[in-house]
Amino acid sequence: PQVICSPPPPKVWDYRHKTEFALKEIMSSGGAEDDIPQGERKTVTDFCYLLDKSKQLFNGLRDLPQYGQKQWQSYFGRTFDVYTKLWKFQQQHRQVLDNRYGLKRWQIGEIASKIGQLYYHYYLRTSETSYLNEAFSFYSAIRQRSYYSQVNKEDRPELVVKKLRYYARFIVVCLLLNKMDVVKDLVKELSDEIEDYTHRFNTEDQVEWNLVLQEVAAFIEADPVMVLNDDNTIVITSNRLAETGAPLLEQGMIVGQLSLADALIIGNCNNQVKFSELTVDMFRMLQALEREPMNLASQMNKPGMQESADKPTRRENPHKYLLYKPTFSQLYTFLAASFKELPANSVLLIYLSATGVFPTGRSDSEGPYDFGGVLTNSNRDIINGDAIHKRNQSHKEMHWYVFWFLHCCCFRSLHPGDLYPFTRKPLFIIVDSSNSVAYKNFTNLFGQPLVCLLSPTAYPKALQDQSQRGSLFTLFLNNPLMAFLFVSGLSSMRRGLWEKCQEYLRKINRDIAQLLTHSRSIDQAFLQFFGDEFLRLLLTRFIFCSATMRMHKIFRETRNYPESYPQLPRDETVENPHLQKHILELASILDVRNVFFENTIDDY
Repeated sequence: PQVICSPPPPKVWDYRHKTEFALKEIMSSGGAEDDIPQGERKTVTDFCYLLDKSKQLFNGLRDLPQYGQKQWQSYFGRTFDVYTKLWKFQQQHRQVLDNRYGLKRWQIGEIASKIGQLYYHYYLRTSETSYLNEAFSFYSAIRQRSYYSQVNKEDRPELVVKKLRYYARFIVVCLLLNKMDVVKDLVKELSDEIEDYTHRFNTEDQVEWNLVLQEVAAFIEADPVMVLNDDNTIVITSNRLAETGAPLLEQGMIVGQLSLADALIIGNCNNQVKFSELTVDMFRMLQALEREPMNLASQMNKPGMQESADKPTRRENPHKYLLYKPTFSQLYTFLAASFKELPANSVLLIYLSATGVFPTGRSDSEGPYDFGGVLTNSNRDIINGDAIHKRNQSHKEMHWYVFWFLHCCCFRSLHPGDLYPFTRKPLFIIVDSSNSVAYKNFTNLFGQPLVCLLSPTAYPKALQDQSQRGSLFTLFLNNPLMAFLFVSGLSSMRRGLWEKCQEYLRKINRDIAQLLTHSRSIDQAFLQFFGDEFLRLLLTRFIFCSATMRMHKIFRETRNYPESYPQLPRDETVENPHLQKHILELASILDVRNVFFENTIDDY
């Protein structure tokens, strides 16, 4: 493992130089350096030291490996300690720093913004949603106290860019916390700031900042259905796991004791809405693998510090890696690191939201590299897959191993066979792609629990194309009621009816759980994963999605249906009459029963 060394301490010359500069400024304004009390000199010196040390530690975070969970914690702890001291120090000595150092409000805002970034990145490292609340607190304080209000009066475009970046980071945190009202206010303020910035400075980055506005606007509008209050205001719904979210297991039911520990969430879909390297599909799956945030007191949960035994027990979220358009080698590096550190009796989840890569021509064999896979990224852009097609044609006669190597490394695709080494431990795979069926050709070589949930490879033409705003399959796994409303042709709903349908959907999930655990022919791999709340909820939502599409009148082709490896017993799960009755009753509540077949079994 890589050894992370802390950066060298700030050079004494650095902060002494800044102190001397501050004192000379005082002298030039009419003061005398000798008149400054020794205590105030020390205050300025200590502040400069903490400021320099905090900047060096913060910059050192960029050098930490993004993968692995052990090397970075102590470094984050030291960084938090220094920023905590710096924040308290400037609060306690504000008057001296104002008079002797010339501390400006935007500099205080910069410190607060760095602390907000620390909490956000600590959330990314730990998946503990309470740290999002901490990031929000600091970002919100910057806005409420107008720390950046004087930036626009200074003729320094780099300071304005700091302010714009603060807004962009704040928006990301608010999106993750589903604070959409705040997001809309921030977008309006950011738009005004960008307009002022581009008007005052002849900059080359105005196109990029306008693109940021377009991306966040599209991200906000990605949900296909609105939930409305009686006054027509939009209700913000959360799709994280609540206390009563996952169906409870029946008493005495024997299921596996595996728990979801790690998840790789990979997004590589062409033209899908994204913001800050987070596609809509990634965003939805991320929330499906988290519990509702808890408001934890900062002093009781200092990041990077060892927790004492008397602290309240926190509910664990699975650790997640968010990979936006990774290369094959990057993806494999993260997979290997996660696999290596996976605890005993734990599960690794791989979520692939990516454009499909299809084989060209027929192969004599039907191995794990003969059905194509999903797209990964490279340093060179390939337009419309033309290069992939030409290279496949030119190398189709080559030895299979050379062909595999070129296919993986040059053709930028991930095949089912590439995941075989990681099936030595429990593996749960979700593939949302136009070539998802390539992953039903798995072979369980090592006897460990292995399940693949596979999206439809095509959707009916009659259904409005929503691919840019996210996949319908992932929407079912994240918010099944919203997906059900969308396929039923509804675009809005009153809050009271929404809550009534959510309650009925919880009943459906409970019944699906019983169908699975009572099945006599189901593959035991499904039951091995059923003890984990997150995986249990994903499995029940998958079955609800599959049953809904099979009953829907416009989903009539085989490629319109989700599939799985191993296959589920249809008559006991996705085509079970009891489940079909529930779906029709839900449709009746919504007055959309006419879009579903009444006697589904007879129609096959």
